[in-house]
Amino acid sequence: MIRLALRVRSEDAEVALAELLELAPSGVEEVSLPDGLVEYAVYGPPGELPALPSFEAAVGGALVSVSSSEVADDWAERWRDFHQPLLVGGRLYVRPPWSPAHPDALDLVIDPGQAFGTGAHATTALCLELLLEEPVPSDERAVVDLGCGSGVLGIAAAKLGWGPVLGLDFDPLSVTASAENADVNGVAMEVRRFDLRSEMAPAAPLVLANLLGPLLRSWCEQLVGASALPAVVIASGLLEREADELSARFGAVGLAESARRVQGDWAALRLVRTQVG
Repeated sequence: MIRLALRVRSEDAEVALAELLELAPSGVEEVSLPDGLVEYAVYGPPGELPALPSFEAAVGGALVSVSSSEVADDWAERWRDFHQPLLVGGRLYVRPPWSPAHPDALDLVIDPGQAFGTGAHATTALCLELLLEEPVPSDERAVVDLGCGSGVLGIAAAKLGWGPVLGLDFDPLSVTASAENADVNGVAMEVRRFDLRSEMAPAAPLVLANLLGPLLRSWCEQLVGASALPAVVIASGLLEREADELSARFGAVGLAESARRVQGDWAALRLVRTQVG
């Protein structure tokens, strides 16, 4: 097993991650390093890892360094140690299948071997924090999980009483992973492949949009003049330095920021509809 890693400046992390996920859609490991660097890593047998020359050309100056190393024989155990459970708001416990359930929290089991980890990444954790604070209405509970990844947000919403839940993702591995994880957790969640760059996202009272900044901007452009806006949007995947700009973009189409959470370099926004439509 080989570990292929690249390091970028934190301000370039968004573009590097977007490019790397195109080459390694099954997911990447992210580690914050000193001196304002972020390391992304993928694992695989020799000869099956992404070809990086084209990746270097794609991101240009964003690339800092690339390295590869052979993974020790105890990789399986180390991989499990990397994916630790996450307790959110004292109420929701997101865990891999090999960790025991929390005695006093709502249980959510996610297999990190299928897609984008168990939900411990800052962007997912921030979305979950805001979701836990969102009151579940007596009606109009439909949810769209836009860019569902491994299904963490949509499954959490279903467990909290929202529904029906629709998960959308361009990556077929994510579609499969979300459906399987929903089944493991015993919740109903429709999941289908979807291309935000060429399709109009369906409307719903609550939209969970854990997307990178460029995709959030694309979706915001779709909403200009839309006949119906979500009542609430929980948006993340954006860097803290992007938050003001994206908040202003969404505000201009009728979705005003009502709350913001920040963890490290990442931010999440709660946006509420300011007009009926």
